[in-house]
Amino acid sequence: MKTVRANKLVVVIDDDPLVLEATSGLLRSWGCRVVAAESYGEAMTKLNEIRQRPDLIVCDYRLPQGPTGVAAIEMLRDAFAIPALLISGDAASPECDDAVGGYRLLHKPLSAEKFRAVLIDTSVLRP
Repeated sequence: MKTVRANKLVVVIDDDPLVLEATSGLLRSWGCRVVAAESYGEAMTKLNEIRQRPDLIVCDYRLPQGPTGVAAIEMLRDAFAIPALLISGDAASPECDDAVGGYRLLHKPLSAEKFRAVLIDTSVLRP
């Protein structure tokens, strides 16, 4: 069984504190380091503080304050060339897991197995 690379730095952006904590906890249980934020601005502040390039972005599709998930990813990727994926619990979001704005979209609640598979094979994500 393949594992998520230990010590991978993942940025998680979600405005729902419970989802943010659950996603972050799951990633930490797999050996990842996590920067958890409720917005793009908070994520950038935390990344600037630690001065490290993240390995992956996991971002909610709909963020009520500030930029949308796609825009947040684009702005983070302007600062760091890294793979990213969107997650959504919004019934109005596209139903397929295929690209939205060129990014892979996973639907909440996330299957830990599917989420882990995407983290292991980041080649399926747009860098």
